Amino acid sequence: MNELEKIDIIRQRLNVTYKEAKEALDMAKGDLVQALVILEEKENNLTEKLQERGNQLLAQIKQLIQKGNITRIKLKKGDETVLEIPATLGALGVLAALASTELAVIAGLGTVAAWANKYTLEIERPDGQKEEKDVEL
Repeated sequence: MNELEKIDIIRQRLNVTYKEAKEALDMAKGDLVQALVILEEKENNLTEKLQERGNQLLAQIKQLIQKGNITRIKLKKGDETVLEIPATLGALGVLAALASTELAVIAGLGTVAAWANKYTLEIERPDGQKEEKDVEL
């Protein structure tokens, strides 16, 4: 089997680019199975990293609610509000927020698109003041 056939197999099985397939095959010194293993491990590491960052975001939200003196928390992507949690709902609000598709992506599914987008937390206080914090995903 020639190198191009191996690259095509890798691309077909893992839906990666020619470049990614070629790099993995080079790292594996031409061993097709080892190249597949390398790419799968890379994908799993990225997913774990994104899940960890999503969990950090949830911990931030829970901590803000527990501190009190907050009326509302919004997760925003640019000017668009992705998720809004009234602090009066407390922990239940956070659990309900998990049902949000976008937050589920951030917290659990770990897509590259979620990682690449810039999110902010907008914290609204009882006196009407708003504070924004960048969220790194």
